Amino acid sequence: MSLFSDNIRHLRVKKEVSQQFVAEKLFISRDRLAKYEEGKSQPPFEILIKLSHYYHVSIDLLLTADIRKVDIDGLMKLDDNRILLPIVVDAKGANIIEIIPHKAKAGYLNSYSDPEFVESLQHISLPFLGTGKFRTFPVEGDSMPPHKDGSFVVGRYVENEQDIKDGRTYVLLTKSEGIVYKRLKRKDRKTFLLISDNTFYEPYELRLSEILEIWEYAGSIATREFEPDDMKPESIKEMLLSLRKEIISLKKQ
Repeated sequence: MSLFSDNIRHLRVKKEVSQQFVAEKLFISRDRLAKYEEGKSQPPFEILIKLSHYYHVSIDLLLTADIRKVDIDGLMKLDDNRILLPIVVDAKGANIIEIIPHKAKAGYLNSYSDPEFVESLQHISLPFLGTGKFRTFPVEGDSMPPHKDGSFVVGRYVENEQDIKDGRTYVLLTKSEGIVYKRLKRKDRKTFLLISDNTFYEPYELRLSEILEIWEYAGSIATREFEPDDMKPESIKEMLLSLRKEIISLKKQ
């Protein structure tokens, strides 16, 4: 038995309907559906779409997740089953914000679409954020002051890349670098320029095809108290610029 066959059989039993009933909804024979549920045959793409629409479960979940272990009723339902990422909601339908801790940051690249992984994360609720789907990501390094190691950036999920605004900051899940937090500027239709607020770091290009998820900055959580010097970004910038010039000078020698 395949994962897919287990899933569609489980969903049918959960709805308490017969194979004949589902087959008629899909406009196929009962024997054909039985072969899919028994793992003896694989459905063509058009039947996958029909199954996805009937059970209101995205095709990627039907094929890759063990739905028996997933709270399907707790996943947010998008139009046309466009479940782009697992989204957990509470009993009232309100979003629960998942926290990606530092220790899970590396694994997020491989598990961001796994409902079981998302459900295993800790959750918080920040009602003042308004509407949208939010997730919290850890900050590392010094490229985006005043955010420091140990801080977290709360991101609002961006479904359409056309909604990205030049000059705003975003958390990106990328194929090559994992999670990055940068200021974005569109270079062309297929490429973005990723800019650090710390000018010590050079901007670099990233193709849209390398981006798996986009989360717009919606807030931040600082876990360390700001020191007095942190309140003077001008002096920090001057120091970093001076250090950068010295490094460039040394490289030319």
